[in-house]
Amino acid sequence: MSAFSPDPQEIHTDTRRWAWLPPVGSAGYYALLAAIGMLVLGPLGGIAAAFMNFSIGFYVGGQVLAGILGSVVTFGYGSEGKHGANYIQTTAASVAGMMAMSTLIQAMTWMGMPQPPAWQLVTYMLCIGMMAAGIGMLYTPILVERMQLVFPSGLAVANILRALTDPVLLRQSVSRLFGGMAAGLAGGFAAAKVAALGAIELSTSTFGAGLIVGARVGLPALLGGLVFWALAPYFISIGWLKDGEPFRKIAFLIALGMILGAAVIDMSLILWRAVARLRDPGVRTLVPEEQRTGPRASLPRLLSWVAVWTVATVVAGVQFFNEPLIYMLIAVALVYVFALVNGISLGLTDSNPISSAFVVTVLILAAIGLRDPVLGLMVASVVFISSSVAGDMQQDRSTGWRLGTNRTIQFRFQVAGILLGAVLAVAIAHVFMAAYPVLKLDQTVMSAEQVPTQWTSAMTYKFVGVLSTLTEPKPFQTTAILLGMAVGLVTEVLRKLIKSNAVYRRYVASGKLGFSVDFCLDAVFLPSPYASSFGGFVNLPTSVWFAAGGVVSSLINTLKPKAKASELDLPEDMSSTSLVGGGLIAGDALAALGLGLVGLAALV
Repeated sequence: MSAFSPDPQEIHTDTRRWAWLPPVGSAGYYALLAAIGMLVLGPLGGIAAAFMNFSIGFYVGGQVLAGILGSVVTFGYGSEGKHGANYIQTTAASVAGMMAMSTLIQAMTWMGMPQPPAWQLVTYMLCIGMMAAGIGMLYTPILVERMQLVFPSGLAVANILRALTDPVLLRQSVSRLFGGMAAGLAGGFAAAKVAALGAIELSTSTFGAGLIVGARVGLPALLGGLVFWALAPYFISIGWLKDGEPFRKIAFLIALGMILGAAVIDMSLILWRAVARLRDPGVRTLVPEEQRTGPRASLPRLLSWVAVWTVATVVAGVQFFNEPLIYMLIAVALVYVFALVNGISLGLTDSNPISSAFVVTVLILAAIGLRDPVLGLMVASVVFISSSVAGDMQQDRSTGWRLGTNRTIQFRFQVAGILLGAVLAVAIAHVFMAAYPVLKLDQTVMSAEQVPTQWTSAMTYKFVGVLSTLTEPKPFQTTAILLGMAVGLVTEVLRKLIKSNAVYRRYVASGKLGFSVDFCLDAVFLPSPYASSFGGFVNLPTSVWFAAGGVVSSLINTLKPKAKASELDLPEDMSSTSLVGGGLIAGDALAALGLGLVGLAALV
């Protein structure tokens, strides 16, 4: 019996369209799903995620893309294929999410940290990922079943997989995705080879990300970048910047503060609503009958799993990187906090603030005496990786809960993805940095003219910038963070007060004028600190392409003809702009990988 196979008593209805497919529940069936998720879709999404982190500094989760392509693979299983597609996307998302953690290895290089043996990095990331998967699963009965949080991307994937019996819908989705991939592939090669396109810093992946998020996020990012750019002379005059330094060398601290200030408000409200929802006797726990078949979930086994991998994580940190035991124990304790708080945020807003978890961890450790940036990087990585993996687990389980997919089998598929993802995370980092040596250069010490045009690496910039304050404390850096926190907190309070006002909500819903006023509020006059802060982490041209994609997306979705009645229930993630945007990101990433492999071959 396969390691993924269910209890022999589990009964499946044979809904196969083609008899040559391995039967549902057989060893061949699970081997097929694992192979597609681990060897095809997972690495594809991981390449895209790593490329986005290296190029612009954030990545888009691969659940929707993997769900759509996974449903194509399992289409031959009919209605039963939704569970197989869910297993595929769970594995693929785990591989991709771990590969996105390659930014940590870039941060080590920027900081001049001697590279530890690859097997130690793989083992460390593997232990953290396995621990986080268990902790994430511990919280799913509360977040997914008891509180019934939305988890927007999880809902979107569930709706996509429910559409397995609609061949037309599947063909439309796949054509848009692959059309976007072709355009992204061509744009990626052209930007690297055509001087004119390089001069305008064309980035199809950044444009594609803008297509996904829309103008209410893209325009504030550009506005934030323009404000920081305009303030650069003032920052120089007060000694916060030196002549020739890029504005983001100080702007990223203010931007970080903006995120933290807004997060204080949002997390407080989220926790308050969570407590109120748990106390509500009207909230029922609904467990589909299908989850009561197959391997039974066992809390003692899960607790044992978490305990074993927690010990392994602590031992690996102490033995491999000489981390003080107290730092590792604090990091593990923070994992439990952020796995819950970030999970609630993800469930309500589809946003997982993993970089904020990293920064808060560094600040807490600094408050108790941490002064070594290398130690800070490795110990904060525990919280960073865990927040990502635990959030993925909760997101995937929200999909599985809606579909009635067996939780134990799904957990095993995620574990398999983490195993391969930890290996590929280290490998993909070295591939990109070997092919593009510019990725090894510490941008936090560069002038504006020296900063690479197509590799802004905003997430790495943020990590190294925060860690550098441990050895070179500068009072104005603390002032910058506090200033940003004040801006973020006040902005978010005002937004919450306005958006919650019943009169304002009725006005927004009254017609085009109300909609326009609300759009201007979000995009220009009082944008979300989460969106506008992005302009502080990247070069201005990156914000321009991001905003351009957002504007195009919003124009298309606003001006398109009214949807047919049969299309009203489609999730937003399946809009044409979202599908094309995802394809552009994947295509640009594949172009970068292809150029990188050519560069590696030339070096050899």
